Amino acid sequence: DGTELTAKPKRSFYAARDLYKYRHQYPNFKDLRYQNDLCNLRFYKNKIPFKPDGVYIEEVLNKWKGDYEKLEHNHTYIQWLFPLREQGLNFYAKELTTYEIEEFKKTKEAIRRFLLAYKMMLEFFGIKLIDKTGNVARAANWQERFQHLNESQHNYLRITRILKSLGELGYESFKSPLVRFILHEALVEDTIPNIKQSALEYFVYTIRDRRERRKLLRFAQQHYTPSEHFIWGPPRKQKLEGSKTNKKPASPISINNSYISKHKKPKEPKNTSSGSSAGKTTEERKVELTKNREENDQDEQEMNSDAVGQNNSEKNSDTDTSQLGKSEDIRDISDRKEDASYSKKDGENLNDDCGNHPGTIEKDLCDIENSSNNTSADLQDNMDKDMLSGGTTTRNKEELKS
Repeated sequence: DGTELTAKPKRSFYAARDLYKYRHQYPNFKDLRYQNDLCNLRFYKNKIPFKPDGVYIEEVLNKWKGDYEKLEHNHTYIQWLFPLREQGLNFYAKELTTYEIEEFKKTKEAIRRFLLAYKMMLEFFGIKLIDKTGNVARAANWQERFQHLNESQHNYLRITRILKSLGELGYESFKSPLVRFILHEALVEDTIPNIKQSALEYFVYTIRDRRERRKLLRFAQQHYTPSEHFIWGPPRKQKLEGSKTNKKPASPISINNSYISKHKKPKEPKNTSSGSSAGKTTEERKVELTKNREENDQDEQEMNSDAVGQNNSEKNSDTDTSQLGKSEDIRDISDRKEDASYSKKDGENLNDDCGNHPGTIEKDLCDIENSSNNTSADLQDNMDKDMLSGGTTTRNKEELKS
């Protein structure tokens, strides 16, 4: 019938976590290198080339400008032109430090080249910088470049890096005009429609000013089609405690049966002794058998509680996983490895534009891992107890026979 069904897009929790760390926790990151190792600043002062290509900044700005094939297919220069306080795909590039950022802002030569690099990349995307406040407009070759930008989605990651780096090196005010221009072209003019998801998940949330972010989101909501598919933020982290009481875990009958079969009551040896010594031995055996029964009952209760806890943890993990959308391809190579143990205040403020709390999922993931480890440890302890009790019974039999 020609009708095109469009699924409602999902927002990624991992994107929200990445941008939240950029906006709130970057100032708290420890410097990974010595303060005198200013390789990013030295590169922008034209003293060292970027690795692994061995090209100086002046050559990039003069010879690479307008060479769209080289800018498109080379993937090592972008980490040097727009450094961040995080590791990128080019492991030869070094992370920024707080000391280096301050020195960078004081160096007019570096700032001048940084703005030239920004203009070069804008032209590559089909955009031009029109004033010193950061306002942008279409470049002369915008039709050709917009068509390319709409199809080469790896450039969306580059735009995210450029926006982050602008905020790091003193040009936070340049970010909002660029993001608004991209949203206008994607939602109103429909010239780069494929970029709108990245703009709403990444570009908007690189802006540290909450009021500016909300202005952009309101603008996007007014022009988003279909309007009912507009999402303000990533999925809400639902509390699972209330659902635990409603869902009964599968009873571990098979686990109990297999475990109980290993703990059969030891047969009492025949009374071969007589007199008071025989009575004393019988009394000791009764005490020992009673103790073994109590240990077995305790082991069964621990197995039941561990099995229930494991089932609950698996269900909670499945529920959390189903609530998370898919992030852009390259993001979770680094983000999932990062330490996301936020403070309670940071967890409550994560993605404050929509009131969501995705930061608490890290605790759930840790609980699941601990639950499985505890189950394995308890099972090993129970087996050790079984061997010890069995060994004691055998020893008693040998002593009685002797």
